[in-house]
Amino acid sequence: MPKRFEERVAREEERRLHGRRDNRPELLRGLGMFGLVGWAVAVPLLAGAFLGLWIDLTHPGTRSWTLMLLVLGLVIGCMNAAYWVGRERKAILRDKENREKPRQEE
Repeated sequence: MPKRFEERVAREEERRLHGRRDNRPELLRGLGMFGLVGWAVAVPLLAGAFLGLWIDLTHPGTRSWTLMLLVLGLVIGCMNAAYWVGRERKAILRDKENREKPRQEE
């Protein structure tokens, strides 16, 4: 039982120290990542929609370029967001491994 208590206290202390090193509250980190993912999807989506609208207005035809490029922008945006989330996840795991290495050597 005492060992469990020591482990919990050590984990809490590591979290506290990590928070001090990062210098940002956890809420702000989460909002920042949320904003990054939002922009990563929104920019290609809107770019595709505007490009498609321009093509439809300048060269009218039977196909809707607006719809096709909107979907393409959505796909590109989702791939972009997945890249950023994966990159952030790797950074979190790398930080966690770096914090646990000295503990394993003891």
